Amino acid sequence: MKPPDRLVPILEARRADVARGKQERSLADLERALKQAPPARGFRAALLRPGLQAIAEIKRSSPSAGVLRASAEPAAIGKLYETAGAAALSVLTEPHFFNGALADLQAARAAVSLPVLRKDFTIDGWQLAEARAAGADAALLIVGALGEETRSLLEIGRAYGLDMLVEVHDEAELDLALASGADLIGINNRDLTRFTIDLGTTERLRPLIPPGIGVVAESGMEKRADVARMADLPVDAVLIGSALMRAEDPGAMLAALLGRSGQAAVA
Repeated sequence: MKPPDRLVPILEARRADVARGKQERSLADLERALKQAPPARGFRAALLRPGLQAIAEIKRSSPSAGVLRASAEPAAIGKLYETAGAAALSVLTEPHFFNGALADLQAARAAVSLPVLRKDFTIDGWQLAEARAAGADAALLIVGALGEETRSLLEIGRAYGLDMLVEVHDEAELDLALASGADLIGINNRDLTRFTIDLGTTERLRPLIPPGIGVVAESGMEKRADVARMADLPVDAVLIGSALMRAEDPGAMLAALLGRSGQAAVA
């Protein structure tokens, strides 16, 4: 499975980062540090509670949306999300294209009681050990980037105590995710080749996912009606990022999208 063209430079940059990281801190060092990591908060369990749950994302920029909030303070935004009713946080830690850092995840997690997903481009088990040692409760695997490696990284992440969100974009990727043993699947409505959004992607793939597997709809939810559309399928959770990070008050925007405020602007 060949990664989409727009992922290639991101993955190449992350491979170089991992190579440098391994020189600075060995896998054995990270695995020793795991023993001092804070207990995992149960990311998947938080999403499988009754009702539609929200994963609120912290990111400063993205290749598709450009600069969203250059001066974002992860701790402050994380608190706003928690107050607004988020079930979990997602924190972008990729530095070159999203202007993130692992320190952002640590700051956000220290400020809230919610479980936190490390949102990054995982290509090596070293990154999963790094994530759990830093306090992450979950990590993302993108099937379109990993192909058959999805299974091995899924097993490594679980062995480190992480919940694993396995992201798919089409039927072939979903088949691979299911064959790999994923128990939490994210359906990304963003086409990684053209960066276009189609909420119909989740509508098309959701019926193909067996009972007992958690389902997260990702990307493209800008209005209350978008969130309601995903809830009707149903899915267990929605992951919302750009719409929140562009808003003057990210917490109020999240509450509005979830129907917990009277803000007509996103109705």
